[in-house]
Amino acid sequence: MIKLGVPSKGRLMKETFEWFAERGVQLSKSGSDREYVGRVEGVDGVELVLLSAGEIPRELAAGRIHLGVTGTDLVHEKLANWADAVAPVAQMGFGFADLIIAVPACWRDVTCLHDLDAVAARFRADHGFRLRIATKYHRLVRQFLTLQGVADYQLVDSQGATEGAVKNETAEAIADITSTGATIAANHLRILEDGLVLKSQATLWKSRNAGGDCGPLIRKIGAQ
Repeated sequence: MIKLGVPSKGRLMKETFEWFAERGVQLSKSGSDREYVGRVEGVDGVELVLLSAGEIPRELAAGRIHLGVTGTDLVHEKLANWADAVAPVAQMGFGFADLIIAVPACWRDVTCLHDLDAVAARFRADHGFRLRIATKYHRLVRQFLTLQGVADYQLVDSQGATEGAVKNETAEAIADITSTGATIAANHLRILEDGLVLKSQATLWKSRNAGGDCGPLIRKIGAQ
């Protein structure tokens, strides 16, 4: 039995169900909204597994599900060597988001990463600790800033509304996902000109560590 993992709630679940339905595979959630049981119609030998989008990369890497729908950002963040564990089957055309770095809008002279590096050095000299960047994406942001030569910063974990970290004085800058930039602007932040870390969208991934034949489902949806 092939296990297909999809997000268990919200807009991402709805759009995933619609995407598969357009390709002749009907996914549905059984029971109440509190139950995580689902059905698959239109192709044999497939079981629907409802998970949080954040759980799906690890379940794929462990081989406990064969296929899964989640964002590029979550796969790259949660799996250190993601290409060894999963392979993209199809980009799904929804769930678009950019992982970006943003600074307070009042920092008028800070427009790029070079400026951020200079400010970070001055900040540490003035305050005795490193400039704080709030994010949920520690692996991706650290890799990106290292490649760009930015130093003298520290990443602080944000599991709530990251955009509010600067206003709440728990960070001096943020790294977060955005689809339109409206929330960033509403919190008086500005995206750095070269601050795009990763472009993400919902993607169907295949586990490299699970056995079984995913071919019938992949062919049904026209991805092979």
